[in-house]
Amino acid sequence: MNSDLNWDTTPLYPSPSSPELASAFDDATAQVAAFRELYRGKVPGLSAEALLEALRSYESLQEKLAKPQLYAYLLFAADSESDEHKRLSQKADEFGNAMGRELLFFDLEIIQMDDEAFRKLVDDSLLANYRHFLMALRKFKKHTLSEREESLLSQKSLTGVQAFVRLFDEFSSSLRYELEMEGEKREMTGEELLALLHHPDAELRERALGTFLKRHEEHGIIFSAVFNNAALDHSQDLELRSYGHPMEPTNLGNEIPTEVVQSLMQVSEANYPLAQEYFRMKAKLLGMPRLKNSDVYAPITETNRKYSFEEARTMTVEAYRGFSEEFAQLADSFFTGKRVDVLPRGGKSGGAFCMGMTPSLPPYLLLNFTGNLRDVSTIAHEVGHGIHYLLAQRQTMLNYHPPLPLAETASVFGEMLLTRQLLERETDVEVKKSLLCAKIEDIIATTFRQNVLTRFEERMHLERVNGLLTANELCDIWWKENAKLYGDSVEMIEPYRYGWSYISHFIHSRFYCYSYTCAELVVLSLFQRYLKERESFVPIYRDILADGGSRTPAETLAPGGIVFSDPGFWQGGYDLLADLINELKGLL
Repeated sequence: MNSDLNWDTTPLYPSPSSPELASAFDDATAQVAAFRELYRGKVPGLSAEALLEALRSYESLQEKLAKPQLYAYLLFAADSESDEHKRLSQKADEFGNAMGRELLFFDLEIIQMDDEAFRKLVDDSLLANYRHFLMALRKFKKHTLSEREESLLSQKSLTGVQAFVRLFDEFSSSLRYELEMEGEKREMTGEELLALLHHPDAELRERALGTFLKRHEEHGIIFSAVFNNAALDHSQDLELRSYGHPMEPTNLGNEIPTEVVQSLMQVSEANYPLAQEYFRMKAKLLGMPRLKNSDVYAPITETNRKYSFEEARTMTVEAYRGFSEEFAQLADSFFTGKRVDVLPRGGKSGGAFCMGMTPSLPPYLLLNFTGNLRDVSTIAHEVGHGIHYLLAQRQTMLNYHPPLPLAETASVFGEMLLTRQLLERETDVEVKKSLLCAKIEDIIATTFRQNVLTRFEERMHLERVNGLLTANELCDIWWKENAKLYGDSVEMIEPYRYGWSYISHFIHSRFYCYSYTCAELVVLSLFQRYLKERESFVPIYRDILADGGSRTPAETLAPGGIVFSDPGFWQGGYDLLADLINELKGLL
C-alpha cells in the first residue's frame, strides 16, 4: 500500500508487527501504572500548581495512548478483511479499554471534588488553559457512578455493545453486490453501488439503490440485532446515570442545551416544504411527473462528467487558495504527505472520514472516490476537517478536539468554497444549473436529511425502552420520518424501508447527525459574512478553527456573530437556502 492513492502509515509505525508498536503498548501501560500510583486518591487535595503538573502528565499519557490505537484504526479501516489488521484492531480496543479503566479515577476525582475546593482551583490563573476542560467535566457530576462501577461497565462493554459495533463494521464491509450494467453482471462494493445514484439513467439508479438495500433486508436479523443492542445498552446507561432523555448525554457533551437542539430540529421541520418545492422543481427539470428517492441526486443534464483524482485534488486546493494561501498549503499537505486513502475496494470502510490524531500528529483522510462531482465535494469536506485539526494543533491534547457542533463547520465551509468558486468561474448556464442543484441537494442532505436521521434515532431509543424492536418496526419508524420530509413530492421505493440499516453514525456515535444540521446552518451564516468582508474575515474564521475544543461552542462562535439560542438564527440559514432555490429558478 505505497502508491499515491493509498495513505502511508509508516510515519506512525513501520508495520503491525514492528517492535516500535509493541514498545508503544508496553511503555504506555507502564506510564499509566506510574500515573495511577502517583495520583489515585490524591486529586482532591492537590494545589493548583500540583494539579497543573498532573494535567500535563495526563495529557502526555493521552497522546501516548492514542497513537497506537489510531494506527490500528487506520489499518482496519483500510482493510478489515486482513487477519493481521483484525487482530491489531481488537488488541487496540482491549488496550484502550484497559488503560481507560486505569485512568478513570482522575476524571472521577475531579468530578466528585467538593464544590468549594473545585471553584477555588478552577478560578486559579495557573489553570486557565484547562478551565474549560474542568468545567465541562463537572457538568457530568450527577450522572457519574463510582470508580468501581464505571470500570465494570467499561470492561463489560468489550463483549457487549462494542462487540456489536465491531460486528456491524466487519459485516458491512464484507458485503458484495451484483448488478447488471451494459449487458454484463458486475460485482460491486456498497460505495460503488451508491455512487450510481448520480448516474443519468433512472432505471439504473433505482436498481442500484434497490440492490443495495435488498441485500440489507436479507440480513435484517443481523442489522436489527445490532441496532437493538445499541439502543438497549443506551437505555440501561440512561437509567443507571439518571438521564431523562436519550439525547441528554450527547447534548451535555456538546455543551448545547437540549432546548436549543429541539429548537434546531423544529425549525428544520418547519422548513421541510422548501425541500419539497425543490424536489418538484427537479422533477420538471428531469421531465418526470414525480421523483423517486433514487432520483434525488440525479444529474439534471445528460452528461455524466467524471473527474480524475488529480483534477479533484487541484480543484480542492484551488478552492481553498481562493480563501487563503495558508489554507491552500494546509490542504495540499494531505496529498504531498500521502495521508489520503482514495479508492473504494473490498474490505475498506465505506463513506469518508478525517481522523484527527493528536496535536503532535497530522490527520489522515479516507475517501471512496469514484469520480463524480459529489466525490470532489467530499474531498473538500474532509480536507476541511483536516485543516481544522491542523490549526487546532496550537492547543494541548485536552483542548484539541472540537465539540460535535463545531466538528462539521470547517468541512461544510470547505464545500461552500468549492461550490462558490465553480459557480463564479462557470459561464455555461446549463453547468451553472447543475452546480446549483448539487449545492442545494448538499444543503438538503446536510440539514433536512440529518434531521430525519436524528428523529429516527430519537424514536428508536424512546421506543426500545418498551421492548425489542423488530426489523419491520425499525423500518416503519424510518419510513414515517422520511415521509415527513418528502411529503407527496417524492415517491419512496419499497427497498428504502431498510435505509436505516447501513448508517454507521447510529452505531458509532449517538446523535452525531444533528451536528451536521447545526454546522450547515452555522456555515451558511459564516459564509454570508465572508462574502461581504472577504479578506478581513479570514483571521476571524481561522481563530474559530484554531480554538479546537478549548472553549464552549457559543464562546468560540461569538466572534462570528453566531447566537445558538435564537431560533431566528437557524431560520436565517434556511432563508439562504430559499435564496439559492430562487437563484436556480432564475436560470430556468
